[in-house]
Amino acid sequence: MAKEKLNFEDEQIKLRYRHTTSHILAQAVKKLWPDAKLAIGPAIDNGFYYDFDMEHKLNDQDLLKIQKEMKKVIKANYPLERFELPREEAIEFMAEKGEDYKVELIEDLPEDETISFYRQGDFVDLCAGPHMEKTGQIKAVKLQSVAGAYWRGDVNRKMLQRIYGTCFPSQEELDEYLHKLEEAKKRDHRKIGKEMDLFALYEEGPGFPFFMPEGMVIRNELESFWKSEHRKRGYEEIKTPLIMNEQLWRTSGHWDHYKDNMYFTKIDGEEYAIKPMNCPGAVLAYKRRLWSYRDLPIRMGELGQVHRHELSGALHGLMRVRTFTQDDAHIFMLPEQIKDEVIGVVKFIDDVYSMFGFTYHIELSTRPEDSMGSDEEWENAETALREAMESIGVPFVINEGDGAFYGPKLDFHLEDSIGRTWQCGTIQLDMQMPQRFDISYIGSDGAKHRPVMIHRVIFGSIERFIGILIEHFAGKFPLWLAPVQVRLMTVTEKFADYAQEVAAQFEAAGLRVEADVRNEKIGYKIREARNERVSYMCIIGERETEARNLTVRSIKEGELGEMTPDELQAKLLEEIAEKKM
Repeated sequence: MAKEKLNFEDEQIKLRYRHTTSHILAQAVKKLWPDAKLAIGPAIDNGFYYDFDMEHKLNDQDLLKIQKEMKKVIKANYPLERFELPREEAIEFMAEKGEDYKVELIEDLPEDETISFYRQGDFVDLCAGPHMEKTGQIKAVKLQSVAGAYWRGDVNRKMLQRIYGTCFPSQEELDEYLHKLEEAKKRDHRKIGKEMDLFALYEEGPGFPFFMPEGMVIRNELESFWKSEHRKRGYEEIKTPLIMNEQLWRTSGHWDHYKDNMYFTKIDGEEYAIKPMNCPGAVLAYKRRLWSYRDLPIRMGELGQVHRHELSGALHGLMRVRTFTQDDAHIFMLPEQIKDEVIGVVKFIDDVYSMFGFTYHIELSTRPEDSMGSDEEWENAETALREAMESIGVPFVINEGDGAFYGPKLDFHLEDSIGRTWQCGTIQLDMQMPQRFDISYIGSDGAKHRPVMIHRVIFGSIERFIGILIEHFAGKFPLWLAPVQVRLMTVTEKFADYAQEVAAQFEAAGLRVEADVRNEKIGYKIREARNERVSYMCIIGERETEARNLTVRSIKEGELGEMTPDELQAKLLEEIAEKKM
């Protein structure tokens, strides 16, 4: 294969590369443990895995042995040769090798399915492909872990051993990826959240996070910022109920398209649902009166708590929960206002992400298979989003078939400080819900007309966004978000009066300050403050008390030397006002 084709940005090349590496893994395992039976070995995001049925219980030392054997297979540079067999011959071929799992896979294939195999050296595997041309094209491999996996994901079937690995076209790229993984471990929001006492997750409410006082500071600051920025842009705030009756969700379309993800209850013998989305409530808020075309656009913002049923295995800290608060807004507008409103939201999202230092890319997600509405309505909606983006020259990519069931959307994927992407913001254009709820406005001709609706979020989920921020900043929040902005730490208790005096001054100025006057060693207090990611640490000893100043250390800037309380206060208030990152 020509060298230029090994472009790892090409998803097909990446798939072939990883899939080939999984076969090299299987060949190495069979060489070391000939009795191991092969199951499946696909390419996955960030690497590959292979499942084995074997008596020997694999450990970390075994992974090193397997990796060494894989290098031999790569060095041998075996060509990957494809061949096909008729169904019965294929079954017999795998049965002779004792590969029971492969036999089962073949037997489950449709009668007319082409049954193909790939050979590399003396190793053969059932596989549809595609692959690289030779094993020598694989350059850098790392086996990462072993886990249990039920055959075909069925808890009633045998537990197999799954080896996970990753691979890249160069050792440099592999090292960079592994460094990111290590950095991600250090930044894990669950670990930092515990160290900073921001939130907790309990067995009594799996997927239902508890926010602690320090975490509530971050949450309240984010929500206050959200409200302020929305007021500037002409949004009005509403709040809709958590529980509404079944008929509402039938009307909205959620009953037919989303009910498996919803929670239900009964009130007075009637079926009710706990809302998974805020949009039907916003539509009812619009419907409370008859609007004129002169009133539109109407922009309604809501920090609305929603509940969605997630499988227990999918739950992950604040990133995947069963209840969260969406920073929702719904815009009701004239058809001719679509372009300007979409552009306005795109710029709003850009302002927010840029302030946090996030770069991002945008995807236009088109009509999914499970959708409402006519072809013409979907075509018009997708065209409207595309033209709005093209008019402001913002690049985007098409994500086929991933729109909401009621309309296409623009999804904003932000990139954090270690290069991971997170889908947060979205702009969804909806021509269905206004029809289903029969909402209207009086046009210039005195007749009733149907408005168009935008659903949009910026943070996405307040909980998830906080999780992203924890990992993005590694807990070292910008000062305006930091739970503890200043901690005053005394060397001994005899300097407590001065510490309390400075604390009172800072508190009066609106700073979040703590005075640590405990009878503990100063080294212990400093380590504790660092672990809790306190933004500014001030040491107060005899010298500082006599000079009426502070020895200051910033978690981001390091040692700042001695400053007066007035000097430090001015510095911090400026940093907060400018929302410095």
